[in-house]
Amino acid sequence: MAQIERETMEYDVVIVGAGPAGLSAAIRLKQLDADCNVVVLEKGSEVGAHILSGAVLDPCGLDALIPDWKAKGAPLNTPVKEDNFYMLGEAGKLRIPNAPMPPLMSNHHNYIVSMGNVCRWMAEQAEELGVEIFPGMACSELVYGDNGEVKGVVAGVFGLETDGSIGENTEVGMELHGKYVFLSEGVRGSLSKEVIAKYNLSDGHEPQKFGLGMKEIWEIDPSKHKEGTVTHTMGWPLNSNAGGGSFVYHLENNQVYVGFVVHLNYKNPHMFPYMEFQRFKHHPMMKDLLEGGKRVAYGARAISEGGYQSMPKMVAPGVALLGCSVGMVNVPRIKGNHNAMLSGKAAAEAAMVAIKADRSGDELTAYEAEVRDGAIGKDLKKVRNVKPLWSKFGLITSLVVGGFDMWCNTLGFSLLGTLKHGKNDADSTEEARKHKPIDYPKPDGKLSFDRLTNVAYSFTNHEESQPAHLHLMDPSVPVGVNLEKYAGPSARYCPAGVYEFVEEADKDTKFVINFQNCVHCKTCDIKDPSQNINWTTPQGGDGPNYPNM
Repeated sequence: MAQIERETMEYDVVIVGAGPAGLSAAIRLKQLDADCNVVVLEKGSEVGAHILSGAVLDPCGLDALIPDWKAKGAPLNTPVKEDNFYMLGEAGKLRIPNAPMPPLMSNHHNYIVSMGNVCRWMAEQAEELGVEIFPGMACSELVYGDNGEVKGVVAGVFGLETDGSIGENTEVGMELHGKYVFLSEGVRGSLSKEVIAKYNLSDGHEPQKFGLGMKEIWEIDPSKHKEGTVTHTMGWPLNSNAGGGSFVYHLENNQVYVGFVVHLNYKNPHMFPYMEFQRFKHHPMMKDLLEGGKRVAYGARAISEGGYQSMPKMVAPGVALLGCSVGMVNVPRIKGNHNAMLSGKAAAEAAMVAIKADRSGDELTAYEAEVRDGAIGKDLKKVRNVKPLWSKFGLITSLVVGGFDMWCNTLGFSLLGTLKHGKNDADSTEEARKHKPIDYPKPDGKLSFDRLTNVAYSFTNHEESQPAHLHLMDPSVPVGVNLEKYAGPSARYCPAGVYEFVEEADKDTKFVINFQNCVHCKTCDIKDPSQNINWTTPQGGDGPNYPNM
């Protein structure tokens, strides 16, 4: 095959992903040196289009990066006024008092936000400083230098033939080279995954753990709206089938964020996370809140949950992993955006020292040291045992023992040390014969909705003539292995209905990939029990177009 000739552009730092980590890095680089040449490449159609988060934002990251963010009009408009925790049964609820909880669990002084809108505002701040931001530019390949270092990315490939080949209408994109490349792709990014594997960055660390977060925005009856109220629940409907829980955040304009998280280490392949979310909304507490309202948006995203012990090495020659590319979510707090911002700031500071010293293409070890030993490491170390306790011993034990351990860590010690996670989430899936199917009620179209109807509210669009961005390592595995042994879990774990097993008369069962539905959550790349699906980026601008997520 002939070598593809591409134009090249040279920068000091190339940043992949316009999320909170990547934009923080760009802003900090320009704060340190106005002449620093920085570019941010974003695969979404606009900044914020692919951003989905709860979100209750701890403003410490913004405080460190842009101390006068209030005066500059940052969209943090809804301070938390009330903080509630409930344990749910099928027909009732039990309030968990706030008093015994460690101080780190309090949400006062935090804000209910749309992280999509926060990122849009951060992009404005970055551009005012001179950062170049290119939305609709998916980064499909890494470019390596002569010594094996990462020296850039390929971006802006459009119009490939259906089989992935170059046709007469193909735009081959360009190479963007940098002294350093920052990968801030979010959870399970395709380039980050390549870097982690190539440089063995996970060696000596626990496997990363994940959750699937699904979210709807509702406009509700003004008489039921309580702006600034934050509610988290655990228990029903998941009970012993899976770990996880819900969040309900009352923001401005009579809107409510309704979200549901399912930990992806569940054993039963009949588990249907999306339908658990839909069933949750029929709990009396939720039914009372949502009746008479309307859902206006939907989306889904994987969440990194491994925490302190699962963070891989964050640097390799020429490249640094930022934010959720590493996994910096504080699981009991359900917060990672503040750490993503702090990681971007730390990476920028390490890169600037290196650039001033005429270095390039080496490992930014100072960045990793700051993450592990600084504010991010301290935040995650205190809660490091909550997730493994929950996975191994269940909800009640994790509440009691995990809460005690968080208190101890607040005081500077832990009786438990650092617990291990064990299996990754794909290996946690057990064969279908060991479990009973789960009967889910049919969505009623008022409180609960089928997947395809809801996906329309993610405003997802993909150019259908392009190659599918979901690649099977072995096309025979979905039917020959996963359907036979695991009852075809891809038909259920995907929150967008991408995968289906189609039975045709007198023909073998066919595995169909409806890649046009994909909301880029990456669950398939994580949970497939055979690890047979590789998520890669489609062409730029495709995917969801989230308004206020």
